Amino acid sequence: MPLAVREQIVRRSRIVVVKVGTRVLTGPDGLLDQHRIASLSRQIDGVLSSGRQLVLVSSGAVAAGMGRLGLNRRPRALADLQAVAAIGQSLLVESYERALREHRRHAAQVLLVADDLHDRRRYLNIRNTLRTILHHKAVPVVNENDTVSVEELRTSFGDNDHLAAQVATLLPAELLILLSDVPGLYDRAPSSPDARLISHVAGIDRSVESLAHDRLGGLSKGGMASKIAAARMITEAGGNCVIASGREDDVLARIFAGEDVGTLFTTRGEPMPAWKRWLGWSADCRGTLLVDTGAHDAIVHRGSSLLAAGVRGVEGSFASGDLVRVAAVSPTLGAPPEPFARGLVNYTAEEVRQIAGLKTEKIGDVLGTFPYDEVIHRDNLSVIRRDVSEPSPTTADSPVPPSASV
Repeated sequence: MPLAVREQIVRRSRIVVVKVGTRVLTGPDGLLDQHRIASLSRQIDGVLSSGRQLVLVSSGAVAAGMGRLGLNRRPRALADLQAVAAIGQSLLVESYERALREHRRHAAQVLLVADDLHDRRRYLNIRNTLRTILHHKAVPVVNENDTVSVEELRTSFGDNDHLAAQVATLLPAELLILLSDVPGLYDRAPSSPDARLISHVAGIDRSVESLAHDRLGGLSKGGMASKIAAARMITEAGGNCVIASGREDDVLARIFAGEDVGTLFTTRGEPMPAWKRWLGWSADCRGTLLVDTGAHDAIVHRGSSLLAAGVRGVEGSFASGDLVRVAAVSPTLGAPPEPFARGLVNYTAEEVRQIAGLKTEKIGDVLGTFPYDEVIHRDNLSVIRRDVSEPSPTTADSPVPPSASV
């Protein structure tokens, strides 16, 4: 990809979210690497000095707690894990504050759970708080509140890649930077001698997703698959994403110089309105509508509303006005339905079951009332993914996907 494109992207990026992973922040002994935190803080100061605003999403609380307690293995019991995170979080923020203070800047701790973003009022309050912290020229250090997050209760983001993408869509940020222990996305397993780093991905589809080769374990929760998912979120919302190595001491300076660093994922279109960003990735869903490929194409490619004629099934129980997923029934027999949009439904689950597949003018005959033409109006519908095709196998000898360049 021409370097001019990278230069244009970073020039337009005034609000930036940087996520740094556990493997970047810790050494082999599991302790926080203070040199890495000092280096990162120096680079953050450089970005801020250019007139930009930056939010840092930082992993490392559990690792810091393990180091402070002398543990060499991540706890398995939930209560132990939460206690270790609580102990480590103070050390993590203290380390950032000390390093940033060398540059006359300050860290502001912000701990979130997924439920904070489900509620519209709390979502807006978090956005206002982050913007105010940025206005005061401090660095928000965002992390999941592991002390109270419980995945079974839907209060967990799952990993900090997802959290970083959520924060980026919330602000909104023009650029999301995911700093990892790998230089970026490769066209095959990075361990392969023929592996090549992909410089640019113009659109994330299943062929790109199939390039994720993860080695999960140890302290880290995420992996390349979660980073690609985060990149999909921000690019669908109208931003850009870079995956790069956080172990390079000047990686942020090089990115903002427009250099060919890591893998750049470019936006799929214009920035999505704030209301649709919340609907698409933060609000809590109550059910799922299964639709045919005709409805999928009309919504994704023509910006249409969802009509009853395109509905093929209903999952869950929901009321009128609730948020639901919209999933396409794959044209390949046996493939699971793929959610591609989310929106506010005009009918209850039982009413949609009764009118599914009907032409609009028949709704009144079945329900005895005809309040809406649309099952979901396009103004309350947010597209979160565009492809529904089956993945094609990617092996070490497979070609680079057409949407990617090396």
